Amino acid sequence: MARKLVEQELTSEGPRRGSGAKGKRRTVTVNLGESPIAWLHSRGHLEDRLFDAGEALRGDYERAQLSPNVTMRWDPVRVKTTGDQGLNPAEKQIAAKARFDGALKEAGKGLEDILWRVVCAGEALPEAEKGLGWPARSGKLVLKLALERVAEFYRIR
Repeated sequence: MARKLVEQELTSEGPRRGSGAKGKRRTVTVNLGESPIAWLHSRGHLEDRLFDAGEALRGDYERAQLSPNVTMRWDPVRVKTTGDQGLNPAEKQIAAKARFDGALKEAGKGLEDILWRVVCAGEALPEAEKGLGWPARSGKLVLKLALERVAEFYRIR
């Protein structure tokens, strides 16, 4: 897979697409070709709205920590301070899991498989189609339909 490196602003929620705030910014170099939906988007097969929906779904998947752990967790112990506002980490994880489950439910029966395989597990479309027993080149159309529904769930216009 070709490397397409771009510089993106780094926010508390991860990389932000496009140019953001002025002044001192933290940035990160991102390979747009590293995920299947980024690959499809960078080649014009997915419009911005569908790409953003997929990234929102993947973000909730990661925040909910649904991927399997292969080693011991080394998360730092958090000390509560007086300046701490909002949800604690466990509440953020629960909220992300609820959003993830809601987005998959909104996608509908039969579409959550392609969403999980391509968006969350990072399978390329041909491998996902083969794993699901689908005909070649049918996955892109189904993925777009699923991402349309996910975009509606996340209210991405």
